[in-house]
Amino acid sequence: MTDIRFYQVDAFTGNVFGGNPAGVCPLAEELPDELMQKIAAENNLSETAFIFSREGRLHIRWFTPETEVDLCGHATLASAHVMFHHEGFTGQILEFQSKSGALRVKNKGDILELDFPVAKYEKCEEPAGLAEALGCKPAEVYASADYLAVFESDQDIINMKPDFRALKNIPLRGVIVTAKGSNCDFVSRFFGPNVGIDEDPVTGSAHTLLTPYWTERLNKKLLTARQVSKRGGLLFCTLDYDRVLIAGRCADYLKGTISIG
Repeated sequence: MTDIRFYQVDAFTGNVFGGNPAGVCPLAEELPDELMQKIAAENNLSETAFIFSREGRLHIRWFTPETEVDLCGHATLASAHVMFHHEGFTGQILEFQSKSGALRVKNKGDILELDFPVAKYEKCEEPAGLAEALGCKPAEVYASADYLAVFESDQDIINMKPDFRALKNIPLRGVIVTAKGSNCDFVSRFFGPNVGIDEDPVTGSAHTLLTPYWTERLNKKLLTARQVSKRGGLLFCTLDYDRVLIAGRCADYLKGTISIG
C-alpha cells in the first residue's frame, strides 16, 4: 500500500469555494507518469500538481484529467501554499524546477507571488470558427500557446456562452477572452476543451500573456485582474522585463491521504 499526502487548495481567492481548486501531492519520490495521470483523472480537478525532490532541487509537474501541461499558475500557487503552510518550508522564496524552467514563488504575508516567464505572442488572423464558437466577434486576436481574443466590453466576457464542442476545433491549447474592466484593470476567461477543461475558473498561466498585453495597452505597471468565471478570482500582475509577477491568495479546502494498493 502506498500512501500519498493530498491537499486541495482554492487558489487566487481568500475564500473557500472561490478561485481555482488545485490538487497538490507532495511526494517522497517521483511517480511513474501513468500513475500521476491516473491520480489526476481520479481527482478530476483542472490540475493536480506533483512536487518532489531530485538531486537536491524541488520539482513540480502538472496534470489535467487528460494530459500533462507545461505550465500551470494556480496549481503552482497552491503548491507553494502547501509548502509554506503545511510542509515545513521556512524560507521566503521557493523555487520549483519545471518544464517551463525555474519558477520562483515569494511569500509576501497574506499573498504569494509567482515569478513566471513572459509569454511571447503576435497578432494573427481570426481562426475559422472562433467567433461562432464564442458567440460574438472579437475586436483583435493574438496567438501564443493559446489564442487571445480581445473584446470591447467586460460585459461581453461576463455574458459569453461559448460552444465548447465547437471550441475543440480551434487548434491551439485554449482560448483566452479579455476586455478592459469596469472595476479592475482587465477581466478574462479561459476555455480549454482541448485539454479537458471547458472553462478554467482562474488561469495563472494565461496572465503571462494578458499582463504584457494590458501593460502596453494601459501603460500601467501594477495591474489588478479579475477572472470572471462562475467561481471568480483576483490576481495582481506586474510585468518585470521578461518575467511576469502574479500574486494572489489561497484558501485550504481539504487535507487527506491517497491510498494506492
